Amino acid sequence: MYANSFTNHLKDTTVRMRKNFLSMAVIVAAFAFALPSQAQVKFGVKAGLNVNNVSLKNVYDNIDEKNRNGFFAGLTADVTIPLVGLGADVSLLYDNRCVGLTDEGERHNKTLHYISLPINAKYTIGFSSLASVYLATGPQFSWNVGDRNWKDWGDTDGWALKKSVFSWNVGLGATVLKHFRVGYNYNIGLGNTGEVTVLDTAGNAIKGKLKNNVHQISLTYLL
Repeated sequence: MYANSFTNHLKDTTVRMRKNFLSMAVIVAAFAFALPSQAQVKFGVKAGLNVNNVSLKNVYDNIDEKNRNGFFAGLTADVTIPLVGLGADVSLLYDNRCVGLTDEGERHNKTLHYISLPINAKYTIGFSSLASVYLATGPQFSWNVGDRNWKDWGDTDGWALKKSVFSWNVGLGATVLKHFRVGYNYNIGLGNTGEVTVLDTAGNAIKGKLKNNVHQISLTYLL
């Protein structure tokens, strides 16, 4: 019985990951065809630190003030249009986000695993051939590739984490020596990270909502 259950879970996970990667491929292909012919493209690697800013809705305030940190890492493509200052960057990242909540004085931690695809429009101001600064904003699509159940929480069945999350990025940074880029980004969740059903003081069932905004510091090396 347990073997069949594990096999079915593995098949479902495989199908879900195939659908996720197909969706990402379609988005990247559409973006590539939209680029103007004079655009210059550089590829690189990107990594950084996540600092969570968790919020709850419809349930009592039980957020741990010292939320846990995570990290992200992956590949990036940087697009610029010469003489205009406009461009874009597209990244494919493994995104690790660690969330901490407390319930009746007991702390509960959960690590969220995502494959994220941020697509940011960028405006760059170059001071010289050695340095430039930029502003960036755009959507981010994230697919949960980890465990989507968080049962170790209170007297409920736990949080049901979403399969995918849509968010928006707002950031700035600087590029030095044409290859090294340091950036700050605030990732704003436009949808819920997860939901849980709890009872209020009158015994009515209400839907609690978890949202996870993230401060991000990144370092990119462009080839």
